[in-house]
Amino acid sequence: MTRDSERRKVTVVGAGTMGVGAAHAFAVAGEDVLLLDKDQQALDRALEQIEANVRMYGMLQPELAVDDPRRVLDRITVGTDLGAAAGSDWLIENVTENHAVKKEVLSYLDQVCAPGVPFGVNTSAIPIGVLGSYTSRPERVVGVHLMNPVPLKRLVEVIPGPLTSEATVAAMRARLHGVGKDTVVVNDSPGFVTNRIAMLMVNEAVHLVAEGVSDPAGIDRLMRGCLGHQMGPLETADLIGLDTVLFSLEVLATHRDEEKFVPSSLLREYVESGRLGRKSGHGFYSYAS
Repeated sequence: MTRDSERRKVTVVGAGTMGVGAAHAFAVAGEDVLLLDKDQQALDRALEQIEANVRMYGMLQPELAVDDPRRVLDRITVGTDLGAAAGSDWLIENVTENHAVKKEVLSYLDQVCAPGVPFGVNTSAIPIGVLGSYTSRPERVVGVHLMNPVPLKRLVEVIPGPLTSEATVAAMRARLHGVGKDTVVVNDSPGFVTNRIAMLMVNEAVHLVAEGVSDPAGIDRLMRGCLGHQMGPLETADLIGLDTVLFSLEVLATHRDEEKFVPSSLLREYVESGRLGRKSGHGFYSYAS
């Protein structure tokens, strides 16, 4: 699938769960999307997932329904060459929650993208100031914490780093509003607002499983039925990826130096054994089917 580079508007880097959701949401909103990942198989799976999700989400939320899912896919170009990002107007980075990986990717993108291109960095817990320091444009780097599943979640947490300009924040919010998202701006702090709270809840839920207080289904049912959550904490963890949850807690524990963020030993055990949630087929629940 190829497209004229002049029509590319937004580059989404990383074809994991969040990148797939972002590419889907932006394309449904009418943007031309360039989805990049080093793994061609991940890109192939992404297109299959987006086509399936366009149909499913259209049934869940009628305003997301489209006559022909192929029209959404026609707005998405995929590729394995990060250099293709050079033709984009704005960019959302979604690579794995790892300092070294993000540094490598952001440093390279900084070299190939035009100086005025704003970088939205999607991270669960890494401070935006740190990510901005990996580039020569920290004033144009802003946190864009998308919520999962991206096409169904209208609200986005926007986090300026200490050097992010007000113009960059305004431009990124305008871009997000243009694809149907609302935004809340919060200050730069590990985990920001949503994940600083959510990761604690997930970690405590894992402790409850480890202690035998309840099984995952019971915990999630109680949180949905009694507290009105759309998804329980362990369902959410499986969706996010248990490896991402573990890394987020480790970042929080390091930056805030608070024992409450130390990951549950059961969570670490699951990750080390390859039980990563939906993406591996098994986490707190089985997704073999």
